[in-house]
Amino acid sequence: MTSQTLQTPPAGEIPAGSVNHGEVYTQRWVVDMILDLVGYTPDRDLADLTITDPACGSGAFLVSIAERLSQSCRKFNRELPPTGIQAFDILQRNVETSRRYIEATLVSEGWERSASKDLAANWVKQGDYLLQDQDTPTDLVVGNPPYIRIEDIPPSRMELYRRKNKTMTGRSDVYVGFYERGLKALKPNGKLGFICADRWMRNQYGRELRKLISDNYAVDSLVVMHDVDAFEDKVAAYPAITVISSAPQQSAAVVDTSKELRQHHSEELVSWIKSSASTTKEHAAYRAARLPHWFQGTESWPMGSPERLALLEELNDQYPTLEETGVKVGIGVATGADSVFLTKQDDLVEKSRLLPLSMVKDAKTGNFDWTGYYLVNPWTADGNLVDLESYPRLKSHFEENRAALEGRHVARKYPQRWYRTIDKVDANLTGQPKLLFPDMKLNIHPTLERGGYYPHHNLYYMVSEKWNLEVLGGILLSRLAQMFVEAYAVRMRGGTLRFQAQYLRRIRVPRPDTLDSGVKDALAEAFRIRDVEGATRATLHAYGISHLPAR
Repeated sequence: MTSQTLQTPPAGEIPAGSVNHGEVYTQRWVVDMILDLVGYTPDRDLADLTITDPACGSGAFLVSIAERLSQSCRKFNRELPPTGIQAFDILQRNVETSRRYIEATLVSEGWERSASKDLAANWVKQGDYLLQDQDTPTDLVVGNPPYIRIEDIPPSRMELYRRKNKTMTGRSDVYVGFYERGLKALKPNGKLGFICADRWMRNQYGRELRKLISDNYAVDSLVVMHDVDAFEDKVAAYPAITVISSAPQQSAAVVDTSKELRQHHSEELVSWIKSSASTTKEHAAYRAARLPHWFQGTESWPMGSPERLALLEELNDQYPTLEETGVKVGIGVATGADSVFLTKQDDLVEKSRLLPLSMVKDAKTGNFDWTGYYLVNPWTADGNLVDLESYPRLKSHFEENRAALEGRHVARKYPQRWYRTIDKVDANLTGQPKLLFPDMKLNIHPTLERGGYYPHHNLYYMVSEKWNLEVLGGILLSRLAQMFVEAYAVRMRGGTLRFQAQYLRRIRVPRPDTLDSGVKDALAEAFRIRDVEGATRATLHAYGISHLPAR
């Protein structure tokens, strides 16, 4: 299904239709780096191990595997094992190419040609790894699973994939299934080493795979290689090497590489990862940190420099989430028809049906300045829809716009409630002081609304009975809070961040009763005057941190 090559195959051997099968050609030194990381090295007796390449393509991994196995067998006076390697590919031409390369490799290593040909035929099989009825237990799984978008897979085949591979949810790429099947095939203490696009670590479709790993496996190392020429051709794949073990979670090495990374750097890096050396390592070609453990749960794994990830993990261990300190995080009301439900006319309908609405533009400067918008409110204080007969002007307004209101999905779903907004209005929220956060900004931008307004759906809000919101606002104005959101949030074009509730909830904070009065005063003052640097200094002091690591 995928193709990785030791070198560019001879003319006529490059598989046709490679794009449709998600084929990407991997550099030899990257293959060797992965094999080193999973421990498939010729100084070990490899004859009793089984190693699997689930999508072998043209044999890049298999050539290096065969070389190492041969060298190990010579060293330990062993015969080449007939079941030591198992490899699969969906394309027969790739199977044949891989077999030829293995045979040539073994012959060059001094093994008899006929036996080498038989072993190659036994090791490499045609088949779809994702549709196997049963996985043969294996010590190691390595490779470069295919990059195939859901749109490029026939629906009938995708249905089969989803049926057999439960982590392939939503708009899952095929490689998610390869992770699942490879992990489930591992023997105790076995290892999987893939180079693959890293989007599953953060996207919604990777949620079930992250859960599988968090519940049953251990992340040993993550090497981000976005700027490295890891493949023979330029591809926008955002690759990363992940090494995952069938074992309890211990420490994890995280590495961010630069375009300067080359083979000799990778050898140094592998030595550091496999050692118990210092917790950080910095080089022109990479930056690395050793985390005491990996991030738990199903939520997205964070992004950032290794030093930042180490700090995030430390803060996650030491401090509670916002909600655990008594903060509620939510989003404002979505109407599905703002042209009908939003108005600046204070006499459009009955006064009691107009709810002052806070908008993104009201929080533009960081000091709340209402621009005069109201929500035409169809909800009663107890959460029911009003009786339109009791409000003739409201009824007239909705009837005039009935076609637009009934065309919405929510109205088609609840035809008798055609004049509802998508979200209910929580009457209790209006009077509460709130910290407001615009949905999209370059930097975190908390604004205090002291009560009396209901947030629009482009605003996220925080309310709390336990926090002084100016003190909390100082923490959330800081670059430390920005670091949390940058680690988890989706960046839009131009670097704009999405400040959604799911990311805001990941921010860790001290409990308010643990902060001394001087720190509280400094945070509140910095928030009032919009002093980001002052807020950052006070926040770092509150957390006991000397400085923030670079991105």
